This record gives sequence, structure tokens and C-alpha cells, in this order.
Amino acid sequence: MDPHPRSPLLDLPDAVDGEGADAGVAAHYGSFNGEQRTLAAGNGFVDLSHRGVVRVEGPDRLTWLHSLTTQQLEGLAPGLSVITLVLSPQGHVEHALYGVDDGTAFTAHVEPGRAADLVAWLDRMRFLMRVEVTDVTSELAVAWRPAAGGRHDLVPRDQLRAYAAAAGPACGTWAYEALRIARGEPRLGHDTDHRTIPNEVGWVGPGPHSAVHLDKGCYRGQETVARVHTLGRPPRRLTLLHLDGSENRLPAQGTPLVHDGRQVGVVGSSARHHELGPIALGLVKRNVPLAATLDADGMPVAQEVVVDPEVGLHVRPDLR
Repeated sequence: MDPHPRSPLLDLPDAVDGEGADAGVAAHYGSFNGEQRTLAAGNGFVDLSHRGVVRVEGPDRLTWLHSLTTQQLEGLAPGLSVITLVLSPQGHVEHALYGVDDGTAFTAHVEPGRAADLVAWLDRMRFLMRVEVTDVTSELAVAWRPAAGGRHDLVPRDQLRAYAAAAGPACGTWAYEALRIARGEPRLGHDTDHRTIPNEVGWVGPGPHSAVHLDKGCYRGQETVARVHTLGRPPRRLTLLHLDGSENRLPAQGTPLVHDGRQVGVVGSSARHHELGPIALGLVKRNVPLAATLDADGMPVAQEVVVDPEVGLHVRPDLR
């Protein structure tokens, strides 16, 4: 299956195709600043139909997924959206699933091109469980709407044009990414690397992007998550970076962040925000002072806290 299926909405007037991981959907429709304002006002939608979609059916699906991933999924109410992660045995994030159960199946969307790998891994974990896992990327498209704090819709691909006509105006991924970065919301493979643990990027705890339930039973990688949460001080922290706007460029993903002549982190996603100017997310070593100005490819960078460098159970005043 093509990991970047081309959206029919690219045929809309002024649609400009995205690049890299976001190829196959529109980066913008002529005015990414205007599109940001549309989304910020709670209107419009974003075509994310390049994302992979996986369906898990069967009577054991929620109990099974609960045992494999980081989220509390047993007894999940139909229609409630959740984020859950698949970790390596060492606690590193391998997959991020944004899913919902409808009472008969759990359907989740993942980063473009990752559905097949996820299905293959889940199939290896089935054993005697009454579940069936299917890659349904060719059947269902993902769209995001800012209404009610933001939600993802799963739309039959053959109905995507009708959905767009009802949900419009269409806004591109450049606008969506700028607002996501400003929210401090990490994206797997863009703001994470092969060493990332959930504690570093805000996927643990009570925040809006929580993907880890701290009071559930065992799952792969739990020991690392629990140890860092209990003792605190993850090795790195996700940071919102405010970039010097004097140069008309953004740092590439993977650009080193430098402080006092040594590398202390790396740039992830970057964008131009309609109010904040050029911004990015970065992974920065925990012990780098928050007030320190960093350097990204010659550009001064100021930091804004997303993940507290001292985050963890040990800093809480009430441990009951």
C-alpha cells in the first residue's frame, strides 16, 4: 500500500501538495496564515488522510490492547478518544495510536506509513486472543476539526469530498502544524527519536496529551516509565522554541541545539505561527538552564517550558 495516498482534496483550487511525511495532502490552500486564523477561531478542518488507520475487532480487543499499550483501555466507553503508546522493552516509544472504540471495534490512526508495521507487530502478539487486526488506510481517511477543543474524524474515503463541502473551509497541514507546535503537542518521529521515553515529551501525567495511565497493570516498557515518574528528572525535556525572526528560514528537523559551544539538544518540528512568529519543538537535556539562549544553525533560540525538567512524583507536595 502507498504510504502516502494522494488525497482527492488536492484537486481543490489553490491546493499545494505537502512534502516528506506530509506528502499526499495539502500543505496549504493559498494562505497558511489565514488558515491558521480560521482554525484558531474554531472553524474549518484539516485533511490528514495521509495518516495510516488500523482497526482492531473482536470481543477481546480492549483487554488485549490494554495489556500491550500504555493507556487504560479496559471498559473504554464508546466514542471516547484516547492516545495510547506501544513501547519497546526499554520504554522507548515505538508507536503512537490516536483511537476510539465504537462498541464493536477500536480504530486508531498513526503516522503516515506506520500502519503496516503496527499491524504486523500486533498480529505477532495475538496468541489465543479473539481479535482481528486490519490496515484500513485504504478505506478510512482522517480529518481534524478544531471544534470542541479539537477532534479527529474518521471518514470513508469515498465520502471525503462530501465531508469537505460540509466541514469547510479546508485548511492545510502548515496551519495545523503551527498550532500543534504552539500547543506543545509532540508528533512521533518528528519531535521524538529512537531513544524517546514518554516522560520526556509530556505523554505522562494529567496534561492534555496524556497517553500513559499510571495506575494500570503491566505492559511492555512500564518499568522505565514508572521509574522516571517516581524518581523524576527525565534525561531530556520537550521545549517550545522561539526562534529569532531576523532570518527568513526555519531550522531543519534534526538541527543541533547548542549552548556554550556544546550540543544540548535537537530541533524537531518547526513552523511559522501567525502570532508567535517562527517556533519549533526541541528535545533539550534536562540540566540546561531554562533561561539559557540556545543556538540553532546560527539562529538565537529562546526556551519556553513544555515539560518541567523536574517533572515526576518526587516534586509533588502531596504524595497521597
